[in-house]
Amino acid sequence: METNMNGLTRRQFLGRTTLAVGTAAMAFPSIGRVLGANSRINVACIGVGGKGDSDTSDAAKCGGNIVALCDVDLGTLNKKAGQFPAAKKYQDYRKLLEEMGRDIDAVTVSTPDHNHGVAAIRAMKMGKHCFCQKPLTQNVYEARVMRQLAKEKNLATQMGNQGSAENGLRRAIEVIQAGVIGKPLELHVWSNRPIWPQGLDRPAGQDPVPESLDWDAWLGPVAFRPYKKDIYHTFKWRGWYDFGTGALGDMACHTVNMPFRALKLGYPNVVESELNSRMYPETFPLTSKIRFEFPEREGLPPLKFWWYDGNPGGSIKPLRPDAEATKEIVTMMGKLPGSGALIVGDKGKVFSPDDYGARFYLALKGSEDYVSGDKHPACQEVPVSIPRSPGHMQEWFRMMKEGTPAFSNFDIAAYLTEIILLGCVALRVGEGYRVEWDGPAMKSTNLPQAAKFVRRTNRTGWEA
Repeated sequence: METNMNGLTRRQFLGRTTLAVGTAAMAFPSIGRVLGANSRINVACIGVGGKGDSDTSDAAKCGGNIVALCDVDLGTLNKKAGQFPAAKKYQDYRKLLEEMGRDIDAVTVSTPDHNHGVAAIRAMKMGKHCFCQKPLTQNVYEARVMRQLAKEKNLATQMGNQGSAENGLRRAIEVIQAGVIGKPLELHVWSNRPIWPQGLDRPAGQDPVPESLDWDAWLGPVAFRPYKKDIYHTFKWRGWYDFGTGALGDMACHTVNMPFRALKLGYPNVVESELNSRMYPETFPLTSKIRFEFPEREGLPPLKFWWYDGNPGGSIKPLRPDAEATKEIVTMMGKLPGSGALIVGDKGKVFSPDDYGARFYLALKGSEDYVSGDKHPACQEVPVSIPRSPGHMQEWFRMMKEGTPAFSNFDIAAYLTEIILLGCVALRVGEGYRVEWDGPAMKSTNLPQAAKFVRRTNRTGWEA
């Protein structure tokens, strides 16, 4: 009988993971090891530019004692160190963890995607609580490892998809799971990304590495390549296969978060890249359309989910849902928004125009008009069943101190990440290839070539 990484049978694994996805939005089980309400939590922050800037500051606002800062760019590092002069400074997170392992309780990881898994897994193996930016990892295998480590080590965890803390997202889950739109049949999610360069070849040659940048540490686990000015660092890494996860990794942890929970999606059994613009050897295409197929689960019928991306106004027309599916949205808003999530049920539709799920609208059969979810009569009788959030970062600190799991703890966030990254796997396998997927075994049952996109071979010295 087939087993997953932990030795569970396929049936046992499906039972446990379906239960986790189906009920974690409704309940908050407690972790086994807590620091205590009055504990002084020593935090090391890995990556302090961009989102890492606010993650570091937010951790301090929540009471974290920032004892170490790490960034590959000295300019970024020294700027943030001006706010935390007592914190030790590092450019290599491996050295930070080696030297300060005994002095820290928790880490934030806010690096480019390719370093998420390595930095977080190293810290978690040392028993450190972890807040990690979305997407949780760059590949499916790392997400599975982080999910297991969080359980094995009884760690407080949270992924940085801050929409999880929005009342509107939690309300939409309650409404959909109450059956207001009936049985869900289709999900359409689209994004206005990329807003960074992709759909291009690697430039030839190399440029001198700035004295302020540790290029080796920036590359981390991926194969060495020469530095090129203004090509990868600082923001332009997202479109490269080696460093980013494209539009899916950047935005789906936000936009698919609400439907993933509300529809109890679990693992898909099929993923296929239906259509995309020109493919390049090292970068994501400018626009793509990917289909995920989910089997029956907890009494819900099979469901198809389409992901669409591309930047409106670019040289290539972005892929989007067909006009028939979105006509009521266009009527309400005057045009199709650049991003959104549409759930189609047999009794109605739910539409969220907000990347973070903060707002949603409801249209029931017999009416073509969308009405705000907080005003629609059909929503008024649905009870509040999901606890509301004190704040996204605050949830992580509460989990460390009290044991109440954060809403996007790794048991849920790693599951969501795995599903999203399967879209990247399908894209890399190629347009029109139907990838039949065994989630618990973490492999394609019909296309063995998919395996090389599920797990990365890390560079020597950068193993997780």
